[in-house]
Amino acid sequence: MENKNNNFLAISIFAAAIIIGGSLIYSAGLNDPGKANVGEALEKSNFPEIGNSVALGDKSAPLTLFVYGDFQCSYCVKFFKETEPLIRQNYVETGKVKIVHKDLSFLGQASVDAANAVKCAKDQSKYWQYHDALYLAREAELIAGTSGAFSRANLEKIASDIEMDTEKFMNCFDAKKYSSEVLEDADEAARVMTQISTPTVFVGTAMIQGAYPYADFESAIEAALAEME
Repeated sequence: MENKNNNFLAISIFAAAIIIGGSLIYSAGLNDPGKANVGEALEKSNFPEIGNSVALGDKSAPLTLFVYGDFQCSYCVKFFKETEPLIRQNYVETGKVKIVHKDLSFLGQASVDAANAVKCAKDQSKYWQYHDALYLAREAELIAGTSGAFSRANLEKIASDIEMDTEKFMNCFDAKKYSSEVLEDADEAARVMTQISTPTVFVGTAMIQGAYPYADFESAIEAALAEME
């Protein structure tokens, strides 16, 4: 239990340090620096890696998009609803791109709980179904102006709604089985980003920070694919 608590504490300290330093951007990302080349980030550390994450799409797809998000982030919801569906349709379903979600959970305990829950869903091969359900739940919460979308009871209900074994799921969640992986995602974000922001998407050697329109991502994806030819 001490190690699990320490993991959450480490995430809290990580987020607090960034906030205090004034480098945390929680916005639509529509103002500079909204888009930036990651050359500087790559010099100080390595590029994001798939690691233990569950990729959406063909494993052999030539290009991997790394999406850093917080399930409570309203602009992550905007990206999920307006941009990601087109990326999935035009690039994931055609085998050109695979998507990897990384948890950058800095908006409180509910964010950390959601991150732990979605990682538990991968034990039952339901990661992306649960990922989508979390964002839909957050969207509904934002529209209604309510709270508690990621309460323990609601996280269990999501698991039931997508036909998971809820007993196994809740055992995983209550044990905080994946707390270390949640922390690893946050640590990786700190290494590869020049400024911490959600959503942040790595497309080849381009870093796009913010809920930009699909056209911006399309251009970046096409450029990255062209470089691979």
